Amino acid sequence: MNFTPTELGASIIFAIAVLHTFCTSYFEVLAKKSPRHAGLWHLLGEVEIVFGFWAAILIIFMWLASDLATATDYANKRNFTEPLFVFAIMVVAGSKPILQFATQLLQRLGKAIQLVLRTKQAPTLYFLTLSITPLLGSLITEPAAMTLAAFLLRDLVYRHKCSTPLLYGTLGALFVNISIGGTLTNFAAPPVLMVASTWNWDTPFMFANFGFEATIAIFINATVVTLLFHKQLIEPASKSQTARIPLAITTIHLLFLAGIVGFAHDPVIFMWLLLFFIGFITAYPKHQCPLILREALLVGFFLAGLVVLGGLQGWWLQPILEVMSPTAVFYGSLALTAITDNAALTYLGSLVQGTSPEFKLALVGGAVAGGGLTVIANAPNPAGLAILRSYFPNAAVSAGLLLVAAIPPTIVTILALRLL
Repeated sequence: MNFTPTELGASIIFAIAVLHTFCTSYFEVLAKKSPRHAGLWHLLGEVEIVFGFWAAILIIFMWLASDLATATDYANKRNFTEPLFVFAIMVVAGSKPILQFATQLLQRLGKAIQLVLRTKQAPTLYFLTLSITPLLGSLITEPAAMTLAAFLLRDLVYRHKCSTPLLYGTLGALFVNISIGGTLTNFAAPPVLMVASTWNWDTPFMFANFGFEATIAIFINATVVTLLFHKQLIEPASKSQTARIPLAITTIHLLFLAGIVGFAHDPVIFMWLLLFFIGFITAYPKHQCPLILREALLVGFFLAGLVVLGGLQGWWLQPILEVMSPTAVFYGSLALTAITDNAALTYLGSLVQGTSPEFKLALVGGAVAGGGLTVIANAPNPAGLAILRSYFPNAAVSAGLLLVAAIPPTIVTILALRLL
C-alpha cells in the first residue's frame, strides 16, 4: 500500500472518529457528572456531530501538515450532493401532510389485514412500517423512507415506555430493512447510486438481481421482530381525532417530495425546491407542524463530515478489495461497511478496473447487507437516529447494543442474498 503522510494522518483521524461513535453514551454520562462543562460533553455525545467534528480536525491537520490552500482545495473538491439531498428530503418527508398521508395508507392496509387475519392494530401497523415503508424506499429514496418510518415508529412505539430489547430490536431491524429496501431500483440506495452509471446498472437489472431477495429478507425480518415484541406494543388510541388536511395541500407536498427525488442529482434545483417548499408552508401554517430543521441539519452535518473524512481512505480500502474473490468481497465489504459508509465503499470499488460481474454484485450485496450494523454504515441511518434518539436512555444510542440487535436481521439478509 502506497500512502502519503496526509493519508495516513487522515486514516488515524477517521479511526478515532469511528471509536468516538462507540463512546457517545460515555460523554452523556460525563455531562451529568460535570455540570460545569455539560454543554461540551452533550455536544460530543451527539452522534451526528462526530464526523463533522473530526472532519474539521482533518482540515486543520492538512493545513498544518501542508498549507491552508491545500486544505481548502481538498474541501472544495468534495461532493456534498448527498448530504444536501438527505437534508432536503428529511425536511419535506417529515412534514405533517406527508406523515399523515403515509399513516393513513398504512392504516387502511392494516385494516384490510386485520379483517383477514383478525390481528390487533398495533402489531399490524408495526409489521407494515418495518416492511412496506422500507420497500417504498426504492421509489421515494432510502432517506425519505427512513424519515417516514422513524416518525411512524416514534408515535407507535417509542413514545411509550419501552424495554431495552424493543428499543434496539426495532432500530436494528429498521436500519437493516431500509438498507436493502432501496435496492429494487437504481436510484434510491446510496451505495447503488454510486456505481449505477459507471457499471450501467438500470432498474430492471437491480430488480432482477436484488429485488426478490431483498423483499424476502425484509418480510422475514419484520415478521420476526413483530412476533418477538407484539405483546409489548400498545394499541393506538381508537378515537384520536386528527385535523383533516385538504387534499390540495397534501398533493402539493407530494409534488414537492417527488420533485426533490426527481432532481436528487442536481443540488441547485432541489435546494431551490426546498426553499420554495418552506415558503409555501408558511402560507398555510394551520396544516403544518414545526419542520425538523435541527434534525435534518445534524444529519447533513454528519454526512458532510463523512464525505470529507472518507475521501482519503482509498489508499487502504482499494488494495484490499482488489485482491479479494467475489465471496471474500461480499463478506469483506459487509465487515468494512460497519466502519465506513457503504456508499463510499462501493464508490471506491467502482474505481477498481477489470472487475467481473460477480465481483460487482458481491461488493454491492455486502455493502447493503451490512448497512444496519452501525449508525455510519448507511447514509439514512443518522436520519432515523436523529428522530428517535431522544427516546433512548440518556438520549444516547449504544453502538454495541445496536450492533447486537442488527446482527440477526443482517444474517437473514446474508442468507437471502447468498442462497436465493
